Amino acid sequence: MNIKEKIDLIINEIRETVKSLKKDKLIVAFSGGLDSTVTAILCREALGPRNVELVNVVYGPFTYKRSIQIVKDAAKRLGLKITFLESLYQKEIWKNGPSCNMCTKSVKMNTVKMYAKDNLVVTGSNQSDSWGKTGLKVFNGLYAPLANLNKREINDILNYFSFKLERIGENAKREGCKLKHLLKIMTNLDYHGKAVDIANEILIENVPKNIELANVKIIGPLSKNIAIINVKPMVENIEKIAKKIRNLAVIDEVIIAKKPLILHVIANPSIYRVKNSRYWIEKGKLQPEFAVPIKVIWKESKNNKLRTIQVVGVEEWKDFEKEKLNMSLDTDLEIKNSCSLL
Repeated sequence: MNIKEKIDLIINEIRETVKSLKKDKLIVAFSGGLDSTVTAILCREALGPRNVELVNVVYGPFTYKRSIQIVKDAAKRLGLKITFLESLYQKEIWKNGPSCNMCTKSVKMNTVKMYAKDNLVVTGSNQSDSWGKTGLKVFNGLYAPLANLNKREINDILNYFSFKLERIGENAKREGCKLKHLLKIMTNLDYHGKAVDIANEILIENVPKNIELANVKIIGPLSKNIAIINVKPMVENIEKIAKKIRNLAVIDEVIIAKKPLILHVIANPSIYRVKNSRYWIEKGKLQPEFAVPIKVIWKESKNNKLRTIQVVGVEEWKDFEKEKLNMSLDTDLEIKNSCSLL
């Protein structure tokens, strides 16, 4: 089946789904990224622009300023109405440790569903997500027309419609929320929250738009904010950027990721005691967001409030050159989407 045939099949499926569920309008949970953009295009082609509305959930200070403009521009080019909704509930989730998946399910989708009321909410979930592997396209008031597609097929559809995505510059694969860079419990919004907010905004404002990777990870014990600056490829003004971040009252230490690092991580027993969970988090969740190779030294957490993980410390990985001979650094990093723990 060629790409045109796949597109026609999905468009017809969307029409039939809307008809069978007796819905008049589709509400697309829209981030401006690859998956939600292709979803929006196909819904528009199936029902026309008057019957499709885009909804973007803004996470207060944890949404990049550039992200909001990117979403507005994308909606304009798509010819679709865009509505912005604000939610700050994710700060409650981070009180128990990082969890992007819980945030998406509990904050983003519930916020959109409440706004949609009786209308069907459409998501960009696909084969790279846990939902896509269930084989269900309609579930609990949500509809995933891309459920049977992989990333290559989704990208082919985008190219077929000659639609160019704009990027924040945070990450080549998944962008949008600064809070995911806070790799520890957030007990103090004005300390932990401000650190990850302001540091990442400073970085993004001072690197090229199309850079491969740019983020500031905030780690350390609850009493200390250590900022790890990840930029790939490295930029000439990195020291000036580091100085700006170092001058923030909420930052206690700054490390520029230039050499391989060892991360010291404490984890909830449900993660620590399962080898595969530790592996997927290290190789699939953490490594793709660091500019240098990392190794994790794990420790079981005794903190009952920690549901996931907390990166409590960092050091240079001095034996990297020796150890890399016995390990594979060619891990397929697409596995990050299969980790449902974070």
